[in-house]
Amino acid sequence: MNETPTTYRVVFQPSGRQGTVAEGTSLLDAARQLGVDVDSICGGRQTCGKCKILVESGEFAKYAISSAGGHLTPADATEQGYFADHGGMPTGARLACAACVRGDVLVTVPPESQSHRQIIRKTATERTIAIDPTVRQVFVEVEPHALGARKGDWERLQDALRREWGWDGLRIDLQALRRLGAALKSGKQRISVVVWNDAEVIDVLPGYHEGLYGLAVDVGSTTVAAHLCDLRSGAVLATESMMNPQVTYGEDLMSRVSYAMMHADGLKKMHEAIIAGLNKLAGLAAHAAGLRARDIHEIVLAGNTVMHHILLGLDPTDLGGAPFTLATHAPVDVKARDLGLKLHPGANAHFMALEAGHVGSDNVGVLVAEAPDQQDAIMLVIDVGTNAEILLGNRERLLSCSSPTGPAFEGAQITHGQRAAPGAIERVRIDPASGQPRFKVIGREGWSDELEPAEIGATGICGSGIIEAVAELFTSRILRADGRFAEEDQRRITNDERMQLDNSTPSSLVFDPSSRIRRNGPKAEYILATAEQTATGREIVVTQDDVRNIQLAKGALYAGCKLLMHRRGVAKVDKIVLAGAFGSYIDPLRAMVLGLYPDCELSQVYAVGNAAGDGARIALLSKSRRAEAAQAARQVEYIETAIDPEFQAEFVGAMHMPHMSDAFPHLDALGILPARAEAAESDRARRRRERRGNA
Repeated sequence: MNETPTTYRVVFQPSGRQGTVAEGTSLLDAARQLGVDVDSICGGRQTCGKCKILVESGEFAKYAISSAGGHLTPADATEQGYFADHGGMPTGARLACAACVRGDVLVTVPPESQSHRQIIRKTATERTIAIDPTVRQVFVEVEPHALGARKGDWERLQDALRREWGWDGLRIDLQALRRLGAALKSGKQRISVVVWNDAEVIDVLPGYHEGLYGLAVDVGSTTVAAHLCDLRSGAVLATESMMNPQVTYGEDLMSRVSYAMMHADGLKKMHEAIIAGLNKLAGLAAHAAGLRARDIHEIVLAGNTVMHHILLGLDPTDLGGAPFTLATHAPVDVKARDLGLKLHPGANAHFMALEAGHVGSDNVGVLVAEAPDQQDAIMLVIDVGTNAEILLGNRERLLSCSSPTGPAFEGAQITHGQRAAPGAIERVRIDPASGQPRFKVIGREGWSDELEPAEIGATGICGSGIIEAVAELFTSRILRADGRFAEEDQRRITNDERMQLDNSTPSSLVFDPSSRIRRNGPKAEYILATAEQTATGREIVVTQDDVRNIQLAKGALYAGCKLLMHRRGVAKVDKIVLAGAFGSYIDPLRAMVLGLYPDCELSQVYAVGNAAGDGARIALLSKSRRAEAAQAARQVEYIETAIDPEFQAEFVGAMHMPHMSDAFPHLDALGILPARAEAAESDRARRRRERRGNA
């Protein structure tokens, strides 16, 4: 009699992939089974070190596991020898090829151990910005010290700055004061001075110097993007991005709040993780521009309220429940060095203003970048992440809210979901006649039907892919409007309807999808990629639970939009702006078919990229716009969805595709919504019968 092998759950971050593996499986083999990208070139001989990973210790309620280094086999002499030869064995570090599973474990795969980096699409957008930074650099000549005079170096520098530049009442940073005497001597009383906010001298250099640099950072819950800028010209010199290292402690904001509540050192761990990440980004960006991180005199940070609090080392637990209390909503300026940021010793760190408990400075950044408060048209601005921040209105009145979409749009909570990385399915089309799919994966030029199966190497489905998959299943009659898999007699679609959506080749009216739909216990699932088309040798499917998780996410987003529309007193919007990396890569038509947002003229639905990062960049480069941002944050009317009964009512209707009752005239004009198309077909059949009766 064969005994069932003992299995344990393994969670890999930052990909978010997880699954059960048999006891004794090496972490490298577990990664390969689950389609996780871990590098290895020595064939598991423990010599290359490419598969180095970090084992996290603690209780991880989100995954219902307790992870510890002791849940892996101990390091043998060979593994210990490798680390001894390479500077020692850091806490939690192991070689994936040597460590075998003997308990539940959560593992972080650092960037250097990933053979293919995560795709983080947060580039800077071309924008017109009037350059007027908070940090200025000037050249002055200081009167030499005269024998018997009582003024010190600082007092004489103050006189020069007052005389030549009109500054009065300045203070000086201690680090700059310590360098002032040597700078004056070396420069023969001529020095270059860096002044912050017309208030403080933060740097002194002997002689004439040019070069003033700042860093604008969008600190998202999943990704972090940094833009290094020349503060004189406004030019973006380098952009660097990374996965937020805090994903180890939770993929969504409430998970991180929970981690801070449940672990005495939780806040400290998360704070140190993001500070280390920012230091790495600053170093990479500076190196790319031929500079050093210490050349950066200011950093401006935009992020959601939880990220804001953790970055400042503020306890975020009050944000986890009503009344969602902020430590402060005002902008914060602190010395970067006090946070542990390794920039210029006198560098300032500016945290943009927050709007409310669940709407942070990232939304203020979007507001600054897109300026809906300066337009007549009613604009709906959506920044989709683990929480969706929504702005609605125009110059007359502007409202905002946050909707708890969760991480489903980033591939989490999806059976074969993953973040955007090579191998992830990002585009999906389903033939209405045969029910057969074709798809594109990141890193491959062609569609799956243009490549040999072995060339495809699909590893999972990212956010844009799962949205298109569910929308295509719906328009192909495989899914019903309520999200359930349809019975066979309901899977009908006309050629005209399908051609309106995707210019497909005309085909028969009825298809047999039996080769792609199967039962897994009581629930159906759709086979998107066959085993031959995947890198893991296992099929990639879209399950009933996957569809439901997407419905929950899109329902929350749509309900937030409708709640703001009701409060603003408008029945429709003129423009829909999709902000953020995710918004840049979703198909506007299929997102509307799914019911991600209300009806709008499709030509007026467009993506603007990383608007939060652009807003941080604007605040870095323009002192006046920074002040406007703080003022705008207070003028926006905030609606708290978490306690609003109307939100729940809207959410119920928004669970349907695209909605249970709301009109979508622009989609109706295309004739692609199944239920409405079927009604139109019935009406055409009725008219044909009437014509025959009259003949």
